[in-house]
Amino acid sequence: MRIAFVYDVPYPWHKGGVEYILSVEARELAKKYDVSFFTLRWPGMGREFEYGKVKYKTFGRMDIDTAYRHGRRSVREVISFSALMINIFRYDFDVIISDEFPVLHLLLLRAYCRLKGAKLILKVEEVWDRRYWWKYLGVPVGEAAYLYSSAFVKPEGADYVVVSSTTAKKLEGMGVSKSRIRVFAPVLNSKEIEKMKKAAVRKTKRIFFSGRFIKEKRIDKWLEAVKKVVEKDRSVRAVLVGNGPEKRRILERIKNLGLEGHVTVKPFFKNKLALYKEIASSGVLLHMSEREGLSIIAIESVALGTPVVIPNYSPIPKEVKEMCFVEREEKIPDLLLKMLNSKGKHAKNETNLKMFSDSNVVNFYEQLIPKQ
Repeated sequence: MRIAFVYDVPYPWHKGGVEYILSVEARELAKKYDVSFFTLRWPGMGREFEYGKVKYKTFGRMDIDTAYRHGRRSVREVISFSALMINIFRYDFDVIISDEFPVLHLLLLRAYCRLKGAKLILKVEEVWDRRYWWKYLGVPVGEAAYLYSSAFVKPEGADYVVVSSTTAKKLEGMGVSKSRIRVFAPVLNSKEIEKMKKAAVRKTKRIFFSGRFIKEKRIDKWLEAVKKVVEKDRSVRAVLVGNGPEKRRILERIKNLGLEGHVTVKPFFKNKLALYKEIASSGVLLHMSEREGLSIIAIESVALGTPVVIPNYSPIPKEVKEMCFVEREEKIPDLLLKMLNSKGKHAKNETNLKMFSDSNVVNFYEQLIPKQ
């Protein structure tokens, strides 16, 4: 069976939750099947090469500065990616697995699957309504994007793989049949998690977060909460791991709040084990995002025994939220202090973790894809 993954932002050349899930699935399926990955060419990537048994085919050129404009994804980049994916017609595949975003390429993929007789599987992390498209792109462009996505996110014969029951319900609300939707999110590297648990890493009085530095992550609120904690306990430290268009503003905000000696900003780690060590040695993970389809970092933190605190406005789906400590925004600094200064274990029900293991990938897709 020949499988092609299609997405404009590839992991590990660009770090993010969507990117990581797609890379895990491609890697696991490549252990048994012929898997290719069609994407843009980011720094450090060749035109065609093999990585983790996955055959990467890259087109054009892209980097973090051109991928984002004015704090959001560049429309020019989306158009470029969609046009360049015409190259997929040069190859024959039995299955196309593509993320729903950046949406514009869906018309082309639907045409490919009709012409080649391939099965289309769409990965959906978030479902945006009209108002959110307006907010993200402005009313004229946002309205056009909403109408286009509403029309082409529902191609005939496609199946959908979503990250949570919340996303599944929103997709049903758009008119997609429940029978065509599956919930699956293989985000936990089971081997590395177990290795980290056995290492018995010592906890510190540190607040942690890792993610893309974009406005929706609300790092501004994260820093304000940390500031209130530090004012009451000067021994507390905090670490931000990531990169993105908001990095300069974040560094300026740290300076303006007088947190230079308390908050450290680090780039994304090169491997999961390094990230897991940082999480496991932290006292608590604080996640203030206002837009989140799943939150891999929260799931990983729970799996490593580090409690996760989120505000009550958090859109994190219930499967993950049930494992986190949810509090009103104004009460979060007090909760953080309590956790950091307590030697007791702050644990929530972790039974939901089993649905996020990367060991289930091949079995999941073999049930979804018809035998060849």
